[in-house]
Amino acid sequence: MTPRDIDSGRSFDWGRTSRDYALHRPGPPDSFYRRLAALDVGLPGQRMLDLGTGTGVLARRFASNGALASGVDIAPEQIRMAEELAREQGLSVDLRVAAAEDLPYPAASFDCVTANQCWLYFDLASLLPELRRVLAPQGRLVISFFSFLPRLDPLVRASEQLVLRFNPDWDGADWHGRVPAEPRWSRESLELVGMFFYDESIPFTRESWRGRMRALRGIGATLTPDQVDEFDRAHAELLRELVPDEFGVLHRISVHIFAFKQAES
Repeated sequence: MTPRDIDSGRSFDWGRTSRDYALHRPGPPDSFYRRLAALDVGLPGQRMLDLGTGTGVLARRFASNGALASGVDIAPEQIRMAEELAREQGLSVDLRVAAAEDLPYPAASFDCVTANQCWLYFDLASLLPELRRVLAPQGRLVISFFSFLPRLDPLVRASEQLVLRFNPDWDGADWHGRVPAEPRWSRESLELVGMFFYDESIPFTRESWRGRMRALRGIGATLTPDQVDEFDRAHAELLRELVPDEFGVLHRISVHIFAFKQAES
């Protein structure tokens, strides 16, 4: 179900992007995981749950580092792709089709819950009590974003403008780049225990950037296959005009780490 306040309520389905998602949305860089580990997130033996896991990018990486990793997503196609990639990597990851607000796990099952680039899709009134339930005492909630910066990068800005030509309802364009020190929604039930953000240039080729944009919510998850192909042809022509075959795209990576406040007795 599409939240009404996203893309004017226009429906989208991440399962339709699974192939491009797996190939062209590899997730945050190595520096992201090193910084998390320095803050005791994603360590060997840690019980990790990744919400909105998609193709299992974070869950698979945590598993490769020795964590006991699980991941949930509401799109069956995404979970099937995540399972296929985990098998190819020889990783053991518990992957399930489930809504974040209704988790198929007993109480206190996890030391840490992560949510990367997906927090806006959840119903927080239902989600936060569920996360309190499945997290162990002293457990951590880690919310992260991995976003490009259209106000700093002319290529990103041009690609986004092309997306809007094909899908004017897409509201993900022109991100301002500001990262709040403490999100307002968190203040009632959560305590901020760690936070950082930084910028890093991520390497792309014309082909991989085309795939990255096809896997966008406003394109691959929304448009018909013919419309996606038409967008992709126009995007390929745009890239030939703007960039060499290899280039970097600056991304802003942000992380907030929370603990649940203790209930008053």
